[in-house]
Amino acid sequence: MTSQAQPDGVVIARIGKPHGIRGEVTVQAHTDDPERRFFPGAVFATQAPVGSGVPRELTLASARLHRAIWLLAFEGIPDRTGAEGLRGTQLLSTADDEGDDDDAWYEDDLLGFTVVTPTGDVLGEVTGLDIGAAQDRLIVRLTDGTDAQIPFVEEIVPEVDEEARRIVVDAPPGLLDLARDQ
Repeated sequence: MTSQAQPDGVVIARIGKPHGIRGEVTVQAHTDDPERRFFPGAVFATQAPVGSGVPRELTLASARLHRAIWLLAFEGIPDRTGAEGLRGTQLLSTADDEGDDDDAWYEDDLLGFTVVTPTGDVLGEVTGLDIGAAQDRLIVRLTDGTDAQIPFVEEIVPEVDEEARRIVVDAPPGLLDLARDQ
């Protein structure tokens, strides 16, 4: 599956399944401030597979929170069939739109970073970022080939060095063993 050329920007949400019959979709938010992002009239660049028919931009018609899940509807997508065609589409925004939050990182920025202990021992490499309702988790491919989910909180991840493309993880005892035991 080939994707259309990625516009400049960062992923702020990924569209999931349709909700209801009026064109609403669930989204996995990749922003710390969805209330500021999801408002009627907001325009998002899109990243979708070539030939999917997804427009290069979508304009938000409505947004609401339903049982801790964001439901969005877009202009020109009037029904469930149209909403189903959006599944998997990434909604993008420029980094400039996100403001100057020095503590904000995006999945595309972190991919490939080396993960080390506070003493410098290599643990692995970042392969993803899982955005959660309570906290985000780094997905790290450990040196033994297993994947670990590490809570992306300051107590466990005290340093992100963008220049060195390195993340320091001070994992509590047993955290990395959880991945190896599965």
